[in-house]
Amino acid sequence: MITRKKILEYIELGEGLNVEFKQRFSSPEKIAKEMIAFANMRGGVILLGVDDDKSIYGIESEKSDIDLIKETAEKFCEPKVDYQIEHFNIENKDILAIEIIESKIKPHRLQDYKKELDLKSAQVYLRVNDKSVLASKEMIKLLQTQTKGKSLQKYVVGVQEKIVFNYLDKNETITVAELSKQANISERRASRTLIKLVRANLLLIHQKNNGESFFTYLG
Repeated sequence: MITRKKILEYIELGEGLNVEFKQRFSSPEKIAKEMIAFANMRGGVILLGVDDDKSIYGIESEKSDIDLIKETAEKFCEPKVDYQIEHFNIENKDILAIEIIESKIKPHRLQDYKKELDLKSAQVYLRVNDKSVLASKEMIKLLQTQTKGKSLQKYVVGVQEKIVFNYLDKNETITVAELSKQANISERRASRTLIKLVRANLLLIHQKNNGESFFTYLG
């Protein structure tokens, strides 16, 4: 349960990896994007009635906003997102704290009414710093393998993997496009190689605000 003290700390520190401010409920799609991003990562809190500059505006109707949040979580997120709502009075104004629980069935995406996730069109969001951004195909695939509990055992390091390590010995990061060029292989194959190295706990994957993934050594 989120306490009033914690809410005041969130407001003081501002938006970040686990906190998002929303002055008002603008649209189900925009709120769903934030809920999905938190569910796909380590969870987080949306403060409804607080602006980006930390100003407290409050909400107009608690019941109406709670109903909209419920509809958003259940109808605009696929699969639906788990959450909890707490009401607080700050500076004599009512705000809502929507706590999103880290999901065990990642990845979540904006509702597209497709039976299965389509890598080409699915709008899967992740939290990067203080923004919710579209996930790269590599991030989506890793979320899928994490949910299925798949781990790589007795992973054999081959020619392409050695190219990755040699490249990282000279550069801090590597991308799918860079491996594709260095190894003279397709980007699809390069992507698969880098994902396997992450699953084998040999590399870390990171994502930029523009949705592009890059990879580094652990640590």
